[in-house]
Amino acid sequence: MSKAFRVSAVVVGLALLHFLLHVGFGLGDVAPDLLTVALLVGVREVDVGWGAGIGFVLGLLEDAFAALAFGASTVAMTIVGVAGARTRDLFVGDSLLFLVSYLFVGKWLRDLVYWISVGEDIRQPFIESMLIGSGLAAAYATLVGVVAIAISGSLWETVR
Repeated sequence: MSKAFRVSAVVVGLALLHFLLHVGFGLGDVAPDLLTVALLVGVREVDVGWGAGIGFVLGLLEDAFAALAFGASTVAMTIVGVAGARTRDLFVGDSLLFLVSYLFVGKWLRDLVYWISVGEDIRQPFIESMLIGSGLAAAYATLVGVVAIAISGSLWETVR
C-alpha cells in the first residue's frame, strides 16, 4: 500500500470520525477536533495549492453545521491548510517533537483564526477562549493525532 493511499485513508477516516462524534453522537466539544488533525496530516504531503483546497473543502463541510458563523471555519481551515503545506518546505525531518508541535500549533492557529473571523457577538473573551480553552483543545487534538498517526503506519517514519 502506497504512502499517498495511507495518508488519504487516514484523512478521510478522521474526517468521518469527526462528524460521527460531533454530529452523529452529539458530543460537541467533548470530542477532539479530528477535522483539523485530518487537515494537518493531509496537507503535510501536498503543495500549498492543494493544502488550501483541502482546507477549504474541510472547512466548508464543518461550516455546513454552523448556523451563526458560516464561513469562519472555511477561512480558518484554508489558512491552516496553506500554513501546514508550507511546513514541508520549511522544516526537514519528522521527529516526534516536530509532530507534537506541528499538531498543537496547527490546532491553536485554527482556533485563533476562527476566533478572529467570527463576529464580536459570538466570540468569547480572548483569555478564556484562546489561552485556556484552545490550549486544552490543542493538547487533546495533538494527543489523538499522534495516536492516529502511530496506528496508521508510516506517515511519519520516526514516530513509530
